[in-house]
Amino acid sequence: MQLFLMRHGEAEHHARSDRERALTDAGVHHSGMMSEWLKNSTTEFDLVLVSPYLRAMQTWNEVATHFVTPKKVKVLDELVPAADPDMSSRLVLAYAEQFKAHNVLVVSHMPLLGYMVSELVPGIEPPLFATSSVAMIDFMGKHASLMWQQSPHGIA
Repeated sequence: MQLFLMRHGEAEHHARSDRERALTDAGVHHSGMMSEWLKNSTTEFDLVLVSPYLRAMQTWNEVATHFVTPKKVKVLDELVPAADPDMSSRLVLAYAEQFKAHNVLVVSHMPLLGYMVSELVPGIEPPLFATSSVAMIDFMGKHASLMWQQSPHGIA
């Protein structure tokens, strides 16, 4: 299985709540750039798991315009910024197994994504994720490896 972890695009700083922060124009643009670049690694996602926060859902909506419709998309409260990384990681793996997914995309937030990498790949310190950046973890049986991490500024 290949697990793609993506941080939402750049979001506005002011909103009624953190949950309601929308993407900026740059956030939409960079998410689109990363989607086009991501097509080098996969042509489709079997399963997409998204945080319920507006900026994450808007990021997925932008990514979705670049890929065929996945078999399953789920919005999960367990993917919010302050979620428990161990529980979130186990939940992502359980959904992947349940839906027999080979390519899984998770659209979420910092610091959760960095901590999830550490939970899923033993010995890896939590990496930082720039907005719209993506990391890919490859699972071979129970063994997981962080294959790469890329940001929009690295491909521009």
